[in-house]
Amino acid sequence: MEGTLSKWTNVVKGWQYRWCVLDDISGTLSYYTSREKMVRGVRRGCVRLKGAMIGIDDEDNLTFTVTVDGKTFHFQARTRADRELWIRALEDTIQKQLYGYRVNQIQVNNDAVVPTLESFDKKLGEADAYLQLLIEQTKNLEVKMNSMCEEDKAHCECIISETNKLMDQVKHSIVMLQIAKNTAFPVNGSYRTTSVSTDYDFPSLEGDTGSIEYGAECEERPRRDSQPMDNDIPDVSYSSSEDDFYDAYEDEEEWSKPSQTEPVPAMRRKYKNRILVGGNEPALENTGNLTQSGSSDLNQISIDSTDRNIANMSKKKDSKDNIIVPTYSDGSINYDAIYEDQDESDVTMQGSVVTHLISQVKIGMDLTKVALPTFILEKRSLLEMYADYLAHPDLFLKANDLETPEERMVQIVRWYLSSYHAGRNSAVAKKPYNPILGEVFRCHWDVPGVTTGESELSNDITAQNNSEAAALNQEENPLPWTDPDQLIFLAEQVSHHPPISAFYAEHKKKKVTLCASVWTKSKFLGLSVAVHHVGQGIVRLLKHKEEYISTFPSGYGRSILTVPWIELGGSVTITCPQTGYHCAIEFHTKPFYGGKKHRITAEVFGPKTKKAFLTISGEWNGSMEAKWADGRTEMFVDTKAIEVIKKRVRKVAEQDTNESRYIWKKVTLGLKVDNVDQASQAKAEIEQKQRNEAEIRKENNEVWIPKWFVQNGENWEYKFPLEKQLGVTFESMPS
Repeated sequence: MEGTLSKWTNVVKGWQYRWCVLDDISGTLSYYTSREKMVRGVRRGCVRLKGAMIGIDDEDNLTFTVTVDGKTFHFQARTRADRELWIRALEDTIQKQLYGYRVNQIQVNNDAVVPTLESFDKKLGEADAYLQLLIEQTKNLEVKMNSMCEEDKAHCECIISETNKLMDQVKHSIVMLQIAKNTAFPVNGSYRTTSVSTDYDFPSLEGDTGSIEYGAECEERPRRDSQPMDNDIPDVSYSSSEDDFYDAYEDEEEWSKPSQTEPVPAMRRKYKNRILVGGNEPALENTGNLTQSGSSDLNQISIDSTDRNIANMSKKKDSKDNIIVPTYSDGSINYDAIYEDQDESDVTMQGSVVTHLISQVKIGMDLTKVALPTFILEKRSLLEMYADYLAHPDLFLKANDLETPEERMVQIVRWYLSSYHAGRNSAVAKKPYNPILGEVFRCHWDVPGVTTGESELSNDITAQNNSEAAALNQEENPLPWTDPDQLIFLAEQVSHHPPISAFYAEHKKKKVTLCASVWTKSKFLGLSVAVHHVGQGIVRLLKHKEEYISTFPSGYGRSILTVPWIELGGSVTITCPQTGYHCAIEFHTKPFYGGKKHRITAEVFGPKTKKAFLTISGEWNGSMEAKWADGRTEMFVDTKAIEVIKKRVRKVAEQDTNESRYIWKKVTLGLKVDNVDQASQAKAEIEQKQRNEAEIRKENNEVWIPKWFVQNGENWEYKFPLEKQLGVTFESMPS
């Protein structure tokens, strides 16, 4: 069982909240400063229960003691019932240790073939591969059902229903097998993770192996001869409070203290020790961390003591951590520098995804609702990530300068295939922040090598609409601080259920726009997580009156139980209704056995032709080669050789309260200084604020109306596009 208890530390510190984990297999009671620290493996202390004695005070129905190895540990439960559950569970564990009952001793028949962890890993990988086949076959059957008669459809619906049940069981079994593997080798008074293993690793779909290390707190804590490293079951119980050691940032009270704490008693109570007889009462369920954070006003910018304390944290970090928090001269945090520093640390240095998943998995639960831990978040919003589609604005705008429809289509394809690497350049898959409803991100680029000459904007607006367009420019321009020769970008979260993001970009002088909306749908696939992007993007070249309509590939987080990495997969199309040119792109996922990662193939077709005049192959995050129909070959684009143009974002202090970097600044700061607890707290406050606002709208029968975008069928469009100001219309090519 696990949950929160208060532990007596000393006269100065008094009672401190601890997340406690009782493991009856290893016979240990481990405690941590928070549940997040438990996930990361940063243990505060450990009580070895073999030969331990439980003590209670009849006058105090909340406290109890554990005496073992010449030490007495004082604990306090929240309620009397909680104390009884803990005491009975502790007594059961002590009895198991006294009678030598060790369930982790695996008995193997000498005549039988001894299974190995390598074979276990292989079989688990094969199970996941078969699961992917089932998923694919189910999709194919659903497609075929469209052309079946009603009787056949009914039979197929029955088959699909039963297959879905089977797939849910297989998904659950894969995770539970991981748990079984961990439980067979318990360490730390908790489940084993890759962070505490040197002789084996968890399986990954691709056969890769990875290890997860402990945070710096474990490495920095002084170790006495009698105190084991955190990846061993201790020979003697220990507590970190006995040493000159404090958790990271523990001395920053505004940063880490709970809003409610137990009063500090003047002296310890005397306990009447007695042995209790264990019962068979149910285990105490997780009640959550008792630490309650005070709410913070997300709509104010202030230089408070918290900011100053955080700024000083870097001075207390070990030099090897190399964590420097940028600050202004007055000591306040320079959030802009933190956002610009996208040097993502390896998730293996932050904690274990495995342990976090295990902590949430319950028999029969919907695994699609498993949440990912805060420490694998990317330090930016999903809306900001969409801006990376324009990381090469020169490639994006170049199509407008080309003479023929064929050249323009080829250039649009070149830009599209180069638009994914900038937003997914980390070796470890990380998840950007989920935007809240109404959140906005704005930025712009100075485009190198673009000579636009005299603006033709005014010449294209008729006298009748001139004054209206000018007013529109003044009042509705999303980035009024930019110039017409800069490429601007605006993204808005237009829906929360389902989660839909819309974004728009335009270059006024070039008269090129991009408008897109994306609905992200996530699925749990056993050893992978799939994120399907439903929607489309439209590039409009107003000078040529052409539209290029594209779809998006799916994203996959692979090896989520070890070191997660991302790949893209699925079929994508780019079509131009005005010219008839179109392109078919395939993002290939890595095969189970062999094969390369990140492969793409593409074919570009002319109007009303079935044979491609251009084929492209390579890697979407590397180099891609083009082969023309006449046999010529050339380098199509090399994403590692072309420069990523840095976007320009307004300072956080100048942003509106609904802009991404302002909303998520506290979360980003917490991740920057490796304070996962604070990042999680700040994230929870943002999400709770969103829920409160939704509840108010529901009570008032109000419907959320986005500011910048309007729904048109299944897609969302920008309210004030450049083509509307210029009066440009688009006509499809006759069939």
